[in-house]
Amino acid sequence: MVLIFIEKQAKDVETMEPVRLAEYEHLARQALPKMAYDYIAGGAEDEVTLGENEAAFQRLKLRPRVLVDVSRVDASTRILGQRVEFPVLLAPIAIQCLAHPEGEQATARAAASAGTIMVLSTMSTFSMEEVAQVSDGPRWFQLYCYRDRKVTQGFVERAHSHGYSAICMTVDTPYLGRRERDIRNRFQYPSNIVLKNFVGHVDLAAIPSDIHGSAVAAYAASLLSPSLTWDDVDWLCSLTSLPIVLKGILTAEDARLAVEHGVKGIIVSNHGGRQLDGVPATIEALPEIVEVVQGRAEVLLDGGVRRGTDVLKALALGAKAVLIGRPYIWGLAVDGEAGVKRVLAMLRAEFELAMALAGYRSVSEINSNLVVRACG
Repeated sequence: MVLIFIEKQAKDVETMEPVRLAEYEHLARQALPKMAYDYIAGGAEDEVTLGENEAAFQRLKLRPRVLVDVSRVDASTRILGQRVEFPVLLAPIAIQCLAHPEGEQATARAAASAGTIMVLSTMSTFSMEEVAQVSDGPRWFQLYCYRDRKVTQGFVERAHSHGYSAICMTVDTPYLGRRERDIRNRFQYPSNIVLKNFVGHVDLAAIPSDIHGSAVAAYAASLLSPSLTWDDVDWLCSLTSLPIVLKGILTAEDARLAVEHGVKGIIVSNHGGRQLDGVPATIEALPEIVEVVQGRAEVLLDGGVRRGTDVLKALALGAKAVLIGRPYIWGLAVDGEAGVKRVLAMLRAEFELAMALAGYRSVSEINSNLVVRACG
């Protein structure tokens, strides 16, 4: 009888609606093929940085203030002039149809419904035009710089003409990091998946099917330019009036150069631990970058955000907002657009509660007095 009860209890837990983001990951792992799950979840080499992105948030402790009237809490803010309902954006994630057939279109609709910004990956499974057709919410376009500059310029022009409000240039990928889960699984794109942004612009059939067992590595080696320099940032700025945001900055030195080269935003990012293993967690790299930028560009952060308290800590250390990646993909895998909406609603509710319990009524009030690094 006891055994029957325990088995029934375990089944009930699996069918319950998730109450935290980690539970969505558990459900997504059950729902996805191993190759797809590992592609989304994995990091580079020993995945040290992947784990540190989350662990570093736990080493920061909150210093709440009390006896503050928090009967009204306003989580809204503005990012590059665009109002968002709360300071959480959706980071660019490639080939989202691995998680759900509606992929990036479902994600775009969910982001618009939540009142926040989606950053569309160059490597999306719906074209930037198709995503623009289904969502009138704010969108940025994530850009790699390609060996063929005409391809890069074409992406910028298309993004501008289809309502994308910023270009988010990824700068930490001259070569693809060694992602050993993908190598072990011999990761390949399913036959029904096409990188539609490239159709009619790049001959994808000419790209080798894999390099060292990974189709993603083959794509990167064939198309991405390893000779990228700050001159290319200047060139990109000259192409468009859209603000340029650099994603992948981890040092004060590069943040200073970014501002000097006219970028409007910096995303402190280690590519979700998928590039150079052993670099700092992004929340640890954030303070030196905020200090050197001194408000001359907006500083955002991605990597390891799993709780509303993580958002609060990032803002206390100077980030204007954070971006999430894997958490909303878990939601997408579990329940499509509704799953992404639920993940965003959950994170917003946690953030608003954390603000109130810490004694802050608006995002603009949050400051560095709120956090302290734990001893030991």
